[in-house]
Amino acid sequence: MLVNSKAMLNKAKKENYAIPATNFIDLDSARTFVTVAEKLNKPLILPFAQAHKDLISLEEAALIGKYLADKVSVPVALHLDHGEDFAFIKQAIDLGFTSVMIDASKESLGNNIKLTKEVVAYAHQKKVSVEAELGHVGAGTNYENHETTDSIYTEVKDVEIFLKETRVDSLAVSIGTAHGAYKGTPVLNFERLQEISKICEVPLVLHGGSSSGTNNLNRCATSGISKINIFTDFLQAAYRKNKDGKPKDYLEMKQLANQAMAEVLESCYKVFATKDV
Repeated sequence: MLVNSKAMLNKAKKENYAIPATNFIDLDSARTFVTVAEKLNKPLILPFAQAHKDLISLEEAALIGKYLADKVSVPVALHLDHGEDFAFIKQAIDLGFTSVMIDASKESLGNNIKLTKEVVAYAHQKKVSVEAELGHVGAGTNYENHETTDSIYTEVKDVEIFLKETRVDSLAVSIGTAHGAYKGTPVLNFERLQEISKICEVPLVLHGGSSSGTNNLNRCATSGISKINIFTDFLQAAYRKNKDGKPKDYLEMKQLANQAMAEVLESCYKVFATKDV
């Protein structure tokens, strides 16, 4: 069932759990994620990142997401992840994406507000929900969403101003995670999360969930985070499954990769304490 993300995230915020946002890069990964959600009777956010437009086109991603969502009974939001410019985000909305993210987190607060308001104005008239990022979640590698950058914590004083000015439906915050793969387990600033959660009326989002540690992610999911993005964990699990399984051909390789990604998502639903639909 294709829906926007607003209702499912508001429910998650109210009931203190998080919904996995599982970035897909092809039909196999998207189908695996939707199949697991249907099997477990869980909601799903199915994101496609602008940075992955050279792997499959935005048009292909829209067709895949809408087709798969319409085949299941659980709510699935087709989400544009890390939209970098208004033209691309508008195209995603016009193609049928039900949720979009404008990532102007590397801009000044004023420019971030300006760019986000432009997206919100267009998206809301199409009944599409909008996520923005305040602070900046950096990248540990350059193959997830953007080039390697350092993280900048979300400033509590900016949150109320940003929400009042933009009217976004959800807010991605930076509390110590990073995109991509990195060594060790990050130390998350739960004090900052608590401060933000107290004053934030909209659901909060955590990017860079991969490699962040199950205890950290469970605590986030039950302490104010309503959506957690996962991507690298799926890639690494698929790689390990193939390395250990020694597939005999390409078909078996794909089957092992799908199995590995399904196992990761099932684990995420448990760690994030995601409730049934």
